[in-house]
Amino acid sequence: MNLKQPIASSSPFYFLFYVLVILLTSTIISAFYDGKNETDHKALLHIKLMITKDPYGALTSWNNSLHFCDWTGVTCGKRHRRVTAIVLESQGLEGMLSPHVTNLSFLRVLSIGNNSFTGAIPYKLSGLSRLRFLYLSRNKFNGIIPTNLSSCSNLEELILSRNELVGNIPEEISLLPKLTYLSLSYNKLTGGIPPFLGNSTSMKILSLAINPLGGSIPNTLGHWEVLKELYFGGCNLSGTIPESLYNLSLLMNFSLASNQLTGSLPPTIGAMLPNLVFFQISENQLTGPLPPSISNFSKLRHLQVHDNHFSGKLTTNFEKLTDIYYLDITNNLFGSEDANEMMFIDSMKNCTKLKTLALANCNFQGVLPTSIGNLSNQLRILFLQNNELHGNIPSSIGNLVGLELLYSGSNRFTGNIPSTIGKLQNLQEAQFYKNRLSGQIPDSIGNLSSLIYLDLYSNKLEGVIPSSLGNCHNLLMLYLGDNKLNGKIPTQVFQLSSLSIELALSHNNLCGPLPTEVGDLKMLSKLDLSYNNLSGNIPSSLGGCASLSWLYLEGNLFQGTIPPSLSSLKGLVELDISQNNLSGDIPQFLERFSNLKYLNLSYNDFESEVPMVGLFANASGFSILGNSRLCGGIVELGLSKCKGKTKSKKKFHVFVIPILIASTLFTITCFAYAWCKNKRKSQQSQPSTNERFMKVSYDQLLKATNGFSEANLIGKGGFSSVYKGILDEDDDRFVAVKVLHLHNRGAQRSFMRECEAWRSIRHRNLLRIITSCSSIDFQGNDFKALVYEFMPKGSLHDWLHSSESTSRLNLLQILNILIDVASVLDYIHNQCVPPVVHGDIKPSNILLDDDMVAHVGDFGLARFLGTSYSNSSTGTRGTIGYVAPEYGLGNEMTSNGDVYSFGILLLEAMSGKKPTGDIFNESLSLHNFVSMALPDHVMDVIDLNILNVYQEDETFMQKKEETMMKIEDCLRSILKIGVSSTMDSPLERMDMKNVVHELKHILVKIQNI
Repeated sequence: MNLKQPIASSSPFYFLFYVLVILLTSTIISAFYDGKNETDHKALLHIKLMITKDPYGALTSWNNSLHFCDWTGVTCGKRHRRVTAIVLESQGLEGMLSPHVTNLSFLRVLSIGNNSFTGAIPYKLSGLSRLRFLYLSRNKFNGIIPTNLSSCSNLEELILSRNELVGNIPEEISLLPKLTYLSLSYNKLTGGIPPFLGNSTSMKILSLAINPLGGSIPNTLGHWEVLKELYFGGCNLSGTIPESLYNLSLLMNFSLASNQLTGSLPPTIGAMLPNLVFFQISENQLTGPLPPSISNFSKLRHLQVHDNHFSGKLTTNFEKLTDIYYLDITNNLFGSEDANEMMFIDSMKNCTKLKTLALANCNFQGVLPTSIGNLSNQLRILFLQNNELHGNIPSSIGNLVGLELLYSGSNRFTGNIPSTIGKLQNLQEAQFYKNRLSGQIPDSIGNLSSLIYLDLYSNKLEGVIPSSLGNCHNLLMLYLGDNKLNGKIPTQVFQLSSLSIELALSHNNLCGPLPTEVGDLKMLSKLDLSYNNLSGNIPSSLGGCASLSWLYLEGNLFQGTIPPSLSSLKGLVELDISQNNLSGDIPQFLERFSNLKYLNLSYNDFESEVPMVGLFANASGFSILGNSRLCGGIVELGLSKCKGKTKSKKKFHVFVIPILIASTLFTITCFAYAWCKNKRKSQQSQPSTNERFMKVSYDQLLKATNGFSEANLIGKGGFSSVYKGILDEDDDRFVAVKVLHLHNRGAQRSFMRECEAWRSIRHRNLLRIITSCSSIDFQGNDFKALVYEFMPKGSLHDWLHSSESTSRLNLLQILNILIDVASVLDYIHNQCVPPVVHGDIKPSNILLDDDMVAHVGDFGLARFLGTSYSNSSTGTRGTIGYVAPEYGLGNEMTSNGDVYSFGILLLEAMSGKKPTGDIFNESLSLHNFVSMALPDHVMDVIDLNILNVYQEDETFMQKKEETMMKIEDCLRSILKIGVSSTMDSPLERMDMKNVVHELKHILVKIQNI
């Protein structure tokens, strides 16, 4: 045999031998990995077994009909077919994460964020030595962070944000050598920021925001040389900002907002952090000047330093900040006596991307430079209010053609309003109140076709009101009061059908009769013409203003009688016609105004009897001083009794006197009998003061609710339980009894806030309170309750999410309810003094009466802005899903927060989807869900049940396509309001006055379809 000859050619047996060896080896390897594959298969089935809810069928494919590598959300390696990734984000899954996940030894990615997993994070996750990415955010995991996660030595990104984790941040996290991204934000972690985190030198992104960590920022964090993003907002931190943090030269996003940090910023900060893009240190206690070196932040886009104690002259040169779009320095102590202290605005001419410039409440005392007109034509928001700015308003302000909001109230501006303001075609809100402006209101103001809010209150303006205001067809509110305006009120103003919030022309020198066109203001809520020189009769056309809630005509020269047509103003809450020359009887229709809380008829010439029912049954609710010819009324008024008309005396012959006496006595007897009978009947029918302000005891409420039985329980919250009951056995009308859980922390404060709110506010769409009870129960415990009018149709939540299709609301009903709620919010935000923030607007707090009219209730979280009530507590307030995002950062409650909650409520009502629904997650919110459908896919997000009323209409079916286009247009407009109201930035949200106007405008359109 030739040994050099190839084996295969020398013998076929050798070839067969090699083939068998290869096949045997492959079989052994295959058997080995099949066994391992079976381990993965079983582990996945265990994971599925502990998931109790799968609303979208994400795990439907997890069965034996497919290889597990083909299951939804599962990825396997190509070579060994082992599980390398599980991605099941935003699937609405509920249950617990099985410890068997640790058997997936090849797992590199575990991503189950935005579901509803509960329980503790499995301790056995430490067995996943190959794991690189662990995403568990937006779930309900509780307990502590497992310390042995340090065994996952390849872990690069650990995202546990938005859960319910407690305890300290474990030291073992610092032992993860490859960790670049750690997010533990929005949990309940305590114990401070541990210094050992500084050992994680590979860290690029760290977010601990919104945790009650406390303590100070450790100096060791300056070791992170590659850190790019740092978020410590809302962590209850104190002390100073360590100097070492300013050495993180790669830092791009830096947020320390909403803490209690003190100290000052280093003078050279601009050179230390050259890559800064997002700088947020607002709502702290930082002092000193704002360093001029900020001028070197050439990449900066967002600068937010508001609500600190920065002081001195602002000397920042903004010339290099060409990318900045948001600048907010409000509520600081800037300002000097330098007349040129506002010249920093000169350096902003290169800030061509600037959209928001907020300089309010800063004590600036200089002159607004002409260079204000050189700012970006993209500037949308300019806030200058509440400073000491003086001099003229530069005419160059007309160059800011992109401006939408211009607030310059409460300064010391003098001179005329520049006529160039007419160039601001996009201007929606303009405030110049409480300045020293003089001259005439320019005619060019009529060019502002987008204007919805104009406030020139309390200046020295003179001349006539320009008729060109009639061109502002979107105007909702017009405030011209407390000026020196004269002449007649132009009829064009009264023909602005858009005016629906308020028309205030008080404290001027306006004269002449009130034009009959005033009746065209059919949507107006508040009309204030007080303290002018208006004369003549009150026009009967005023009765056409059916939406009026507040009417002030006092301090004029009106004469004649109160026109009967005013009987149509059934929604009046306050009516003041005092200090005029009115005469005649007090109209009886005023007795029937059930919403009327305040009536002033003083200093006129009214005569005859004062009524005793309705509002007139309570002396504190009305005033009739200075009407000497009035009589009768309730005892508290102290008026003389009314007398009948006396007959002229005649002389009678002596022989007829007995007959006359007898006849007279008979007549008097009959009259007295009839009068007494009628008086008893009248007294029985009129409500008494005691009934209106009845006192109730614990025992009465116990009996009324059948011992606070579960059968009578109609609602329950963290602070209270609400029961249905009957107070008066002779009256079968139900009441709602809200019993406070005084053992729960905050319940006592909630009760006091709600009592204060109901004492101070009145509106036809507020839930009517009957009385309150502060007593002790039969065990000697404190007892507090509020008694409300019972709402038989339940809450809006019940209607929106009822399982019965017959209980669904239609579009018209929803729109009317939204208008009712918006009207209340507009009232408490813009018409109450002080303004009120509700704090918990959601469907369950919107109650419906028999006529499906909405009534807003539950003011237990309310705040009175500008009072001690506004800052009495801290922390997030409201209900998850409805609470504004800035509250999560620890910001104080504002009316913008209510706007956000209302916007969510609107989107929920229109889409039928709860904001906390299973489909929504960190990347998809209700706001985004609707926003992405605009403008062309409205029908994809609308709950089609609300259109059933149209489907049943024959006219609709005949012109279905044409009508449907009109309906879609209305739906689009409604959704735009909801999206605009739920913007992340509070400054970008609509004001409720605008919301009311827009919704009413849409309602008219729908009614005409």
